[in-house]
Amino acid sequence: MVGGNTRRGAGSSIPMLLPLLLIPVLYLVMIRPQQKRQKQWQQMLGSIKAGDRVTTAGGIRGIILSIKDDVMVIRVAPDGVKLEVAKSAIASVTTQESSSAS
Repeated sequence: MVGGNTRRGAGSSIPMLLPLLLIPVLYLVMIRPQQKRQKQWQQMLGSIKAGDRVTTAGGIRGIILSIKDDVMVIRVAPDGVKLEVAKSAIASVTTQESSSAS
């Protein structure tokens, strides 16, 4: 019986190691891609300039009129309403040159 208990104890260490093996997999599958997207988004925000067409996270589309530290003023069609929007609310940017082709 003593020999049987040692085998059972050695076999139970594999399920205990399973969570440790899953941590690197979760990092590669979930965390690393999110970090890449965050870095791309930060680069996009850093390259914003007046005249770019933007879409906010709420779906509002407009043209940037001015940029301050962490806010920007955008003009929204059709009436040319000016809105002050936080930089962190910008979801995507389309430069003026690529939008004039359509």
